[in-house]
Amino acid sequence: MFRFVCPLFVALLLPAAGWAKVHVFVSVAPLKYFVERVGGEHVSVQVMVQPGHSPATYEPTPRQMAALSKADVYVRIGVPFEAFWMSKLEEINPALQIIDCRDGISSMPIPDKTVDLGNAGEIDRAHDHAAGDPHVWLDPSLVKIISRNIRDRLMRIDDNNSAAFEQNTEQFGKELDKLDREIRQLTANIKNPKFLVFHPAWGYFARAYGLEQIAVEHEGKEPGPSTLARLIETIKRLNISTVFVQRQFSTQVAATLAEQIDGKVVILDPLAEDYFANLRAAAAAISNAQPAS
Repeated sequence: MFRFVCPLFVALLLPAAGWAKVHVFVSVAPLKYFVERVGGEHVSVQVMVQPGHSPATYEPTPRQMAALSKADVYVRIGVPFEAFWMSKLEEINPALQIIDCRDGISSMPIPDKTVDLGNAGEIDRAHDHAAGDPHVWLDPSLVKIISRNIRDRLMRIDDNNSAAFEQNTEQFGKELDKLDREIRQLTANIKNPKFLVFHPAWGYFARAYGLEQIAVEHEGKEPGPSTLARLIETIKRLNISTVFVQRQFSTQVAATLAEQIDGKVVILDPLAEDYFANLRAAAAAISNAQPAS
């Protein structure tokens, strides 16, 4: 009789649920990082919106749709493409569990008017995100809520690893608190709280740190010539010389703006997966964009 049993043989006999990872799809890359921080080695995560694509217009690939048919969880955040695709994803995989990781977060509406043009009136800034601004992940304090929502669902799906999910979430929360303190230090001495962005993605970040974003884009559209001329006049009056743009959008109008105000274009990407480095870089860039006088 053999007294030694190969560990691999034992592993193969154990229930698959004890060894299988939870397969998760997320809308955008920052959510991948959050799920991985909470789930650790017990999750496998894929991102729907691929690098360089806009969450406003993204269409899943056939390969992604096939992978979704086998996924356990989808983590949504309220970006525009979800409004059209979520029902289709549920049709493909009726057993798919969907987490709206904004649960417990009050969505901030995108302001109707962002830029005061004085005697010329104001530029209307109504946006087409019906449920409000989805970019909640750009405030670290809100990411703590997001991480707890992810934790709770993972614990329901894989209760064998609940202790690990709890511990990971607690550690992640401590790091988010530290990040928040660092950003507050970086932005503490900003004298002009207004900064210029092409797409209005930074509202939660601005609110958290006493800043104000001015958006060039209007309802997902570039401004016309007359609106652009008034905007340039306003930017000069506000002494702003940096135009922040996303990688997912054309920089042509931003370049025109920068040329007219004798300024520069700087990348500020809300969709970067490396969350901590990205927010530190964003805070530093906004701080460094302040006028010299």
